[in-house]
Parts: sequence; C-alpha cells; structure tokens
Amino acid sequence: MSEQSFKILVVGPSWVGDMVMAQSLFIALKQQNPGCLIDVLAPSWSLPLLQRMPQVRQAMAMPLGHGQFDVAVRIRIGRGLQAARYDQAIVLPNSWKSALIPFFAGIPKRTGYIGELRWGLLNDARKLDKSRLRMTVQRFVALAAVADGIPEYAFPRLSIASAQQRAVCEKFAVGSDSKILALCPGAEYGPAKRWPVEHFAEVARRMHARGWRVWLMGSDKDKAVTEHINRLANQVCRDFAGMTNLAEAVDLLSLAEVVVSNDSGLMHVAAALDKQLIALYGSSDPGFTPPLHDKAVILNLNLDCAPCFKRDCPLGHTRCLTGISPESVLAAIHG
Repeated sequence: MSEQSFKILVVGPSWVGDMVMAQSLFIALKQQNPGCLIDVLAPSWSLPLLQRMPQVRQAMAMPLGHGQFDVAVRIRIGRGLQAARYDQAIVLPNSWKSALIPFFAGIPKRTGYIGELRWGLLNDARKLDKSRLRMTVQRFVALAAVADGIPEYAFPRLSIASAQQRAVCEKFAVGSDSKILALCPGAEYGPAKRWPVEHFAEVARRMHARGWRVWLMGSDKDKAVTEHINRLANQVCRDFAGMTNLAEAVDLLSLAEVVVSNDSGLMHVAAALDKQLIALYGSSDPGFTPPLHDKAVILNLNLDCAPCFKRDCPLGHTRCLTGISPESVLAAIHG
C-alpha cells in the first residue's frame, strides 16, 4: 500500500482534556507520514473537538457510553470497519474492552499499552514506564514512536474558522465592545480541584470594574457553581454554563483574551486555542496533565499534602486551593 493511503484508526479517550492532548499524537503521526489518513473512533460529545483538528480526516461516534461493555455491539462495529482496510490501530484507553473493536476489524497492526492484559488483542503491545513517561501527552505521543525514549511533542492547536465565530456571536448576541475574561470554575472530578467560588467572584468583580466583560463557562453540572459565583459578583457575569454545546463553548472561548480555569477539560481547550491562560491546581499534578501552552501561568502552592489526586480533600481544608489568592490571579492577567 502506498504511503499516501496509509490509514490509521485511533480509539480515542473519554475525557475532554485527554482528547485535546490526543491531538499531539495526531500531529506526530502526520510528521512521520504526511500522507497518512487518521480516523478517530470516540464518544459523540468529542466530535466537535475532533472536527477542529485539521490532522483528523474523519471523526466517528462510538455508540457505547463510558463504562459500557456490550461485546456484541463491539464485534458488530469492528466487523463493520473491516471494509475500511485500516493499516494500523492505536488504542489510547487502557481498558480491555477498548481493544476489541480494532481486533474484530482485522486491523493488522494494533498498538497500545498492555493495560488490562491485552496480549492478543494488541499485537504491538507496549509496556508503559510511568517513571519515564510522566505526562499523559508523552504517553500518547510515544505510541507513534518505534524506539524508546522520551518523545518530543507539539502543542495541540484547535482550528476555529471565522464563520464558526460569527455564528456563535450571532446565536448568543455577543458583541466586540470590550475585552473578555472567561472563567471556568468547573472540574468534573471533584471539589478538591475547584478554586473557591468566592475567589472567582472577586476576580469577576475586579475585572468588570476594569471594563472587561466576564463570562462563566461550563456544562449543566456546573450551573449551580456558576450561578453562585454570579450572585457573589453582583450579577456582573454572562453565565453560559449549561447554555451551550461543546462546539459552541469552544468557539466562545476562542473569542476571549484571558481564561482562568481549574484543572479541567476547558483548561486544555483554552490552551489549545492559544489563549492567555491562568491554570489553578490543587489536588492534581501540573507535571502530569499541564496545560500545553508555553505562556500558560500555573498557580500551584506545592503543599506537602499535594497532589493527593482525591475528589475531596482528605484533610478537610483544601488549602491547596483556598490559599491561592484572587490577587495572585489578577496579577497574572495582562491587558
């Protein structure tokens, strides 16, 4: 088969941040073989992200939700992909079930980490050395390499067309009369990753007083938090939480000058949009999943008890986040 038609199926991850970081793998594959064709099988919510990655030819929705096994459906999907005649599959999730579809699709080279004893399902099974590959993005990009070592990686860069920006501006009646600060106070993993609402509200009030527009971004799950912040901020914010789909949230974030975010999926989106970003870390580790942006400001107190990777603070105080002051965030904002 010619180099130009080398076809790769990537089984994508199930989290927004991980899907953004997966673009670094797609870039590496294109650098190695510019003519390769990359298709991604991933959760349906991720399709707007993948459609904004120029390296991806086709994004296909995975009909099974996170945690669903249903081996019969996986066999049917795999057999349905046989006609595509992929040359290689790269499986990013580490679960056993995620390797079933490439196996039943008969893809001759099936690459991924051993994970849940996936010998046989994967015939290019790699052993993950977590001490060598500390970062998630390194682990993804290493699957494109044929030799050991710590791989170099390019930063993700989402591509937003001006037509997409115009459409989202028209839908939400967004003007361009002042600078925009986007606040992303959600973190699906749990409270130990969430900066206090009082701190977000203080930043919102102070930036509004400087003449900035302040937007609150998030999903339905973040609505109670964003409403609380807006009440504390005397309703100076435009609250988009639960009002947009992911595509619209991405396109709205592309209009912001500055983004302040917990360690969350939207933090990684903001980094991939090349925004001035202030990233707030508490229970998680910025050495493991940092924002992939060379100008991002990471605020992290480096307490002895952190990172604990817990959903709730095991000591009951969450000082790793409450100790990051609004003044430190305001000082990091330029413009």
